[in-house]
This record gives sequence, structure tokens and C-alpha cells, in this order.
Amino acid sequence: MLALPLAGSLGAALLIGEARPARALVPYVYLPKNEELEGAGMGIAQAAARLLRLGQAEDAARLAELTVRLLPSDPRGWVLLAEAQLRSNRIPEAIEALNRAKKLDPNNAGIWFAEGSLALRNGKPAQALGLLRRGLQLDGKNAGAYFDLGNAQLLTNEPVAALASFERAAALRRDFWEAVNNQGLVLFESGQVPEAITRWRKVLKLKPGAAETGLALAAALQKQGPSQLAEALKLAEASLASEPNYVQESYQKEQLWGVRLRGATKELLARPALKAAVERAMANAGPGSEAQE
Repeated sequence: MLALPLAGSLGAALLIGEARPARALVPYVYLPKNEELEGAGMGIAQAAARLLRLGQAEDAARLAELTVRLLPSDPRGWVLLAEAQLRSNRIPEAIEALNRAKKLDPNNAGIWFAEGSLALRNGKPAQALGLLRRGLQLDGKNAGAYFDLGNAQLLTNEPVAALASFERAAALRRDFWEAVNNQGLVLFESGQVPEAITRWRKVLKLKPGAAETGLALAAALQKQGPSQLAEALKLAEASLASEPNYVQESYQKEQLWGVRLRGATKELLARPALKAAVERAMANAGPGSEAQE
């Protein structure tokens, strides 16, 4: 056997000796500054608020959750999250978010307003009164808070105060048709039927086709004599087609309709001309409430 020349081993040694350790590949991670995080968080919060105004509460809640991760010390994000969760019927989570916000900023009017709305939803109107009034001491120009206050006052049998609150809400927000509608509810129950009719006609200019208002106006018009009956029947039929749940007296009560208005509506819906419309509404109404008979 012939011996291998040393050149091979020497070459290998030289190669090893000349090798350089490879530089490790370290990924570059950009860590944003606090100001940039704040800017991103507030941008997301603004997007969440826009979704909330559009009625997309679930999507708004997801964005608001991201906001509070970025800005856990900013109470505005927690208030926004609580509002979105409240509208998504995520009550326990909304309570937790409000508690976080209140610890950060107990003088934030939005927190008191949200707590008032939550108390109303939980069937505690007397508690809601105190919370909403405290919030209005901090921010006296919040139309939604005055609307909630009016509802709480209706539920605690304070109709005069409720009317004033609904009027204040409508004055602060000119397109607040719900507040004008509820003015009509109060006026009708107090026997001021022409004034209630005026308010409800105004609503239908602001919000054409509003089912609640249309049916309430129809019930009021039928009390004004035969000359108003044709319009009343037309309004009632259209309203029941748009929102069949209003055929249910229990649903009307949930919407704060008083005894007089519910009675007038029952009389209206008993008319033979509305028999087919009432039957369709009863078939399409949601479960859990009995229909008017």
C-alpha cells in the first residue's frame, strides 16, 4: 500500500486554521416609543368609537380590547371598552372595565354615565338616577345621559322631570328622535294627546318609518275621531310590518309605554281592518311575550 502524502492533512489543517466563526443572524426588532404606542392606541380607540356609532358593538369591543392592552393606564380606553361590552350584552365584563376606569379617573363623567346605563339595564332605575346625576354634574351637555335620566325618571314615576330631561336631550342633539318620541310617551299619559301627536309627527320627519312612533301615533289618532282613522290604520299596518314585536303588550311595556297608550293600542289592534296585519305580526314576533288579544 502506498502512503498518502502529507499535503492532504496539511491542507485540511490550513483550512481549519483559516476558518472564521459565522456571525449569528439576529433579527432586528423595532421597539416603539411610548409616544408611538399612545398614538397607535388612540388611533385604534377612534376606530372603535366609529364602529360603536355605526352599531357594530362586537367589532368595537375587539378594537377597544386592543386599545386597553396598548394603553392600560388610560381610562378613556376602559370607558370605551365598557360601552362596547354593554351594547354587546357582555354585562360582567362591562362592569369589570368600568371598575378599572373608575380607579384610574373617578371624575370621568363617561364612567358615571355608563354605570347609569348599566343600572337601567339591570332594572335599578333609582340607582341609575344617582349615577347619571353625578355624571351630569361633571358634564352637563351629554344628550345620551339626559335621555337615560328621563327613562329612569319615567320608571320611578317622575313624569314631569322625565319630560324636562327628554326635552333637554333633544335640544342638545337635534336629530335625537328617540328623545322626541319619549316626550310623546309622557305627554300622552298625562292626557295631552294633541301635544303628543305633534311630537310623534316631528319624529316621523326626523326618522321616517320609525315603527314605535308610527304605532303610537296611530293609537293616538284613532282617539281623534273618524276623520283620522284611515291614517291611523295605515300607520299601524306599516309599523307592525316593520317591527312585529310591538303587537305584544309586554314588549310595549318594556319600551316604557304607559297604561293609557297600551290601552289605546289594544283598542286599535282589535279593529277588524287590522286583523290580517295583527295575525302576521303575532306570527313574526319574537318569543317570550304574549300578544295582545
